[in-house]
Amino acid sequence: MMMVTGGAGFIGSNLHAALARRGVETVVVDWLGGQGKWRNLAKHPPARLIPPEALDGFLAADPPLEALVHLGAVSETTATDADRAWATNVELPLRLWRWCALRGVRLIYASSAATYGDGSAGFDDDASLPALRRLRPLNLYGWTKHAFDLRVARMLANGEPRPPQWAGLKFFNVYGPNEYHKGTMVSVVKVKHDELAAGQPLRLFRSDRPGLADGAQARDFVWVGDAVDVVLWLLDAPDVSGLFNVGTGRARTYLDLGRAVCDAAGREPAIAFVEMPPALRGQYQAFTEASTERLRAAGFPGQFTSLEDGIRCYIQTYLTQADPYV
Repeated sequence: MMMVTGGAGFIGSNLHAALARRGVETVVVDWLGGQGKWRNLAKHPPARLIPPEALDGFLAADPPLEALVHLGAVSETTATDADRAWATNVELPLRLWRWCALRGVRLIYASSAATYGDGSAGFDDDASLPALRRLRPLNLYGWTKHAFDLRVARMLANGEPRPPQWAGLKFFNVYGPNEYHKGTMVSVVKVKHDELAAGQPLRLFRSDRPGLADGAQARDFVWVGDAVDVVLWLLDAPDVSGLFNVGTGRARTYLDLGRAVCDAAGREPAIAFVEMPPALRGQYQAFTEASTERLRAAGFPGQFTSLEDGIRCYIQTYLTQADPYV
């Protein structure tokens, strides 16, 4: 039996579906709420669904878990409640780490590419304390994720108990089905598709960086199926531990993305530029690109989906269908 926290969320529900296809019994920890999030689990009801406030009590009963995949988080890059973010993104995974270490349960947890800040220190997933201390996240979400990565590095350096396998995953810009509940945090691919479907031009932010052209902002966009494949590979490779980037290793511009959305929808490119909201200025990553050498050196054999192929699959297999869920 495995546990997936955040298992009704975006990446979590895609992982849960993949585990269900393998015949794995999964305990999902999440809230469903009243916005249709249950549909992320509709095709694959979990063995148990536990609200986050009941998690500590459930674990106190020593359930027979083989592995725990911790994806639940306060993940909004615009979050402002620092106490809630710290409790959820630092204190909770710390309790899970210690529980897994004590009981010999493997732990895979979500970090984030937001830990790299503006990218001036690079995108190398070096898990050493000196390397981590050079990073400067731009927002509360990235800072709390970084704080836990630092805590892990210190525990390892001090020889404190650790799970038999541990892996932190720095997810880059993941997109794909089952993200529909995320509101303003939904992927830019979904947002641009919806604009196009409404008969509007695709709106992209003007650059707020001197010397960087409008639309030339670039991110490492990752198809959710590839992100899930990395987790599944780790579950199949219990001897592999470490901090790993989860990205394609190739940055693509927002103009590339806009053109791919238009092409997948069978439409001529129609792109307009708008001013960046004040709340994002100075906190907007203009470039991200995962270094994948450590993931490859650890043995990951998978191939990452191109932006064009991923967007085509997302739009044609999911977003334009009556049932867009995995």
